[in-house]
Amino acid sequence: MHYGFILPHGDINTLAELAHEAEEAGWDGVFYWDGIFIKEAGPMYDPWIVLAAMALRTQRVRLGLILTPPSRRRPWKLARETVTLDHLSNGRLVLPVGLGALEDGGFTKVGEITDRKQRAELLDESLDILTGLWSGQPFSFQGKHYKVEK
Repeated sequence: MHYGFILPHGDINTLAELAHEAEEAGWDGVFYWDGIFIKEAGPMYDPWIVLAAMALRTQRVRLGLILTPPSRRRPWKLARETVTLDHLSNGRLVLPVGLGALEDGGFTKVGEITDRKQRAELLDESLDILTGLWSGQPFSFQGKHYKVEK
């Protein structure tokens, strides 16, 4: 992928149509926010449903979120969401991950962990769990923060 386009906000039908137009214009990727509270951006929709709508309106363009902070999600749910979207889009999902913005109200205003070290631990454990669950093989995990039994 060489060129990606970020769609920061808009109603869900417009976002899906803009993804289609970006694909038609030759863009390689279309990305959306994984935010809960961004005052300046206006209404925010569930990012996985937005990507699903985009997947149904496009054929070639890669789809993803600007950044997903796994520390704000349960890794087993994130694994199911990403597999579902990757299958729906025929393998076009891109999953950039990281700690997330420290000033994001999606952490501070809803009581999520804001400590960088703890978020990094959750990120590391989440990546191990995602990899294990994506493998399709029996998998178990025991970490400091998460546990998955076979």
